[in-house]
Amino acid sequence: MRIAASPPPVGEGMGVAPSPMSGIQHKRFLMKHLARDLRRNQTDAEKLVWSRLRNRQLEGRKFRRQQIIGPYIADFLCLEPKLIVELDGGQHMEQQDSDAARTAYLSAMGYRVLRFWNNEAISDIEAVLERIRQAIISTS
Repeated sequence: MRIAASPPPVGEGMGVAPSPMSGIQHKRFLMKHLARDLRRNQTDAEKLVWSRLRNRQLEGRKFRRQQIIGPYIADFLCLEPKLIVELDGGQHMEQQDSDAARTAYLSAMGYRVLRFWNNEAISDIEAVLERIRQAIISTS
């Protein structure tokens, strides 16, 4: 007489184990979720700038927000003239070396990077938009 095997403990057996992601795939997965989280939780400055860049409002150019480029996530990206707009908060005072490395990497990839302080965007949005507009015109 055969005795039936008892069922496996809950959560074990039955089914196919998911294939493990490679390190690069896992990093890309994490970056994608981080970018999505950053889009959902924008700073006040990002909300203001995005409200003026979206829907081709500036020089008819399409901007994307929180776009992954290599190991970085750019705040705003316009692909046509390869322009990146970064908004920096107070924490960037302490990470100027990493910001410089980031800018160097993005520049080496052919992007022009414009950096603004959050308070600059909030207090004088028109001046910020004019600098972005001038960068679009000069790179076109």
